[in-house]
Amino acid sequence: MDNNEMLRVSGISKSFPGVKALDCVDFSLRKAEIHALVGENGAGKSTLMNILSGVIPQDEGKLVIDQKIQKFNGPLDAVKAGIGIVFQELSLIQNLSVAENLFAGRQKTNFAGFIDFRNLYARTRELLSAFSESIDPRTPVKNLSIAKQQVVEILKAVSHNPKILILDEPTSSLTHKEIDKLFRLLEEMKTNGISIIYISHHIQEIFRIADRVTVLRDGKYIATRNVAEIDEPEVVSLMVGRKITHNHINRDSSIDRNTPVLQVRNFSHKKYFSDINFEVFKGEIVSMAGLVGAGRTEIARAIFGLLKPSHGTLLINGKKITPNSPVEAIAGGIAYATENRKSDGLFLDMTISENSIAPQLINFTHRRTDFLDQHKIDSFVENTIRTYGIRTSTAQAETRKLSGGNQQKVLLSMWLGVAPKVLIVDEPTKGVDIGAKNEIFSILRHLADTGTAILVISSDLLEIIAISDRVLVVKNGRISGEMPHQEITEKRVIAYASGIASNNS
Repeated sequence: MDNNEMLRVSGISKSFPGVKALDCVDFSLRKAEIHALVGENGAGKSTLMNILSGVIPQDEGKLVIDQKIQKFNGPLDAVKAGIGIVFQELSLIQNLSVAENLFAGRQKTNFAGFIDFRNLYARTRELLSAFSESIDPRTPVKNLSIAKQQVVEILKAVSHNPKILILDEPTSSLTHKEIDKLFRLLEEMKTNGISIIYISHHIQEIFRIADRVTVLRDGKYIATRNVAEIDEPEVVSLMVGRKITHNHINRDSSIDRNTPVLQVRNFSHKKYFSDINFEVFKGEIVSMAGLVGAGRTEIARAIFGLLKPSHGTLLINGKKITPNSPVEAIAGGIAYATENRKSDGLFLDMTISENSIAPQLINFTHRRTDFLDQHKIDSFVENTIRTYGIRTSTAQAETRKLSGGNQQKVLLSMWLGVAPKVLIVDEPTKGVDIGAKNEIFSILRHLADTGTAILVISSDLLEIIAISDRVLVVKNGRISGEMPHQEITEKRVIAYASGIASNNS
């Protein structure tokens, strides 16, 4: 280990029952460096980060931090050694304030032993100002948007003044402006000598922020490259072991422009959106783009009966429906795959099999006895696993133990099993690696080719360009722009989303 290295991992291995998650992995982090760590889900990134943060011990290998050999018995040992980590899943206590979350267990007390809130709020404001945030330190975390909670989570790790900061998918819930703020903060931290490990499925971010990139695949070290000496296709190729492209596939011949399956007319909600009008044709994939908070998810939830619009009309195949609940929406031919698969979409403690049949139990019961037909279930789930490429050794595997990409496939299979006329998919590849992303695109295209009308909500502009036959841009609860696939560009989408352009301009 040379003097310029803050961290050196040598020959790290870790096994779990039935799988070797890490196989003799090497990794190094220089002082004042931003080092990206990439790989598909299941590549071993999370296992390595859990070892570095003291969550789990390695089976073999050596860990050296700032010239000292380390052996962690828990997360506190890692913190003491100078490691801070921001996990992809938020760990904030919702009922506590921003300040109480940032300095939990470290609040200064007065002579009587009570928390010195004046000091606590002052320290919090100082930390928030570094991120150009004006959040009130007294605000309960539960009252913040997911994006703002992500900011608090990052600052919580920064508050420990770490030598090494690990960020796992830090931009998954951030707007473009917040991502810019985060990157400025990371550059400032780098200037101040902090070393950063940056994990992201968004390859383009690596080329904006990282100095080097290391690729893992199937638990093995593949390569480390200087970012200035590599391009995106080469990174992707190293990750998946094959070439992957996201070029748009022209599907015009598969779309029946004479048959609108979903028609939304004058749809409004007192709080979230106003005068929404659009249609999705048979076999068409329409994407809804826009900034976080624009109202896209609320429009989708209203169509699915989770929000009650103040007025407006929905038609499915020309027939008016008024879904007052998801049950009524499903009966009308609408399915909705939520953006929050872990909290709202899946039963994580249940098996793949149980999740796959959850929305349609009636179809798997004996007519006479009302008991579940296990043979019918097994046949359906085996076909589902094969059709959607869900990587698992058994249909009885607990869903929470699957990778993000495989969880997303289970979520899609749940709703595709009900054979919907309209499928709404909110952030279909959030937290999904590039290989699984390509598979999900193929699933959606195949479904559209069979005649299903698909509405995709996505914050990933490259994804929108790759998957969309048409795009609608939402700004402040209104549709500000519409483009066919041949006119979709990142610049035009951003212009409509930010208000620079409009349908009337």
